[in-house]
Amino acid sequence: MTAFPSWILSFIRDARLLASGTMWAQEIVAGRPAWRHTPSGVVFRAVPGGTFRMGLSDAELDAVRAIERADGADDDLEAFFAGAVRARPVREVRVEPFLIARHPLTVAQVRHWLPEYEDSFADSASSTARLEDDVDDLLGTLPFRLPSEAEWEYAARAGTTTLTFRGDGRPDEDQVLDDFADEERTAAAENAFGLAAMGSANEICADVWIPHFTDAPADARPRTGDGPRVVRGGAGDLSPWQGCDEWLLLLSATRDESQDFTAVRPVAPVPTSQGYAEHRDNT
Repeated sequence: MTAFPSWILSFIRDARLLASGTMWAQEIVAGRPAWRHTPSGVVFRAVPGGTFRMGLSDAELDAVRAIERADGADDDLEAFFAGAVRARPVREVRVEPFLIARHPLTVAQVRHWLPEYEDSFADSASSTARLEDDVDDLLGTLPFRLPSEAEWEYAARAGTTTLTFRGDGRPDEDQVLDDFADEERTAAAENAFGLAAMGSANEICADVWIPHFTDAPADARPRTGDGPRVVRGGAGDLSPWQGCDEWLLLLSATRDESQDFTAVRPVAPVPTSQGYAEHRDNT
């Protein structure tokens, strides 16, 4: 039997998806190429494939220590350093090209699939949707999947190796976003992949929670099994900050297990052969 490259297999899956009635439109959003899922209006960015170092590196731990030494921490960070093992050992991971939503699904976007959805946390329909018992209902109706946490971290880093895509400085609360009605602010918050609010919301991933990366796959597959899923981010869920080092939740490598409410930033294959050709040329 002939072994086809992974991008060809992905293209075959995409063709079936398109044949089933899913519609996409290519456009420019905030000066960058984007894919819009026309039935729901959700904007996706194409993330090129590549290899990156996943996890909380020694250099990043040193950067947090430098912030603490400069009195940039609100409290003693002993618990953070003790828990760093949950994002280690650092390893090299290969990620294939994919689409990921520009920002977490908003209340209005969730209502495309769950018309009766109500959100007591949201200030407006353009705010991030925080789902509780209805997260499985949404995942059961979405024509997309959750990102693996390797894909999530790769997207959050956007080619960087620092604490956040902005560098090794302490993040500020003004970097937290949960209302995407202000297009100018959303565009200004994007990383190099055109993604906004990475780390703001408590975003659920496809992986089951395992408190380390020992023996984790090197090809960005999610780790499966029973138990709670991994979540990434959550700094905006604690806003306004109370001086408890909430900024640590904005770090690209910060991870935890899902407990209460969560946000969803869906992932999809690049929908056309043209898209795959463009991304293969960029890798």
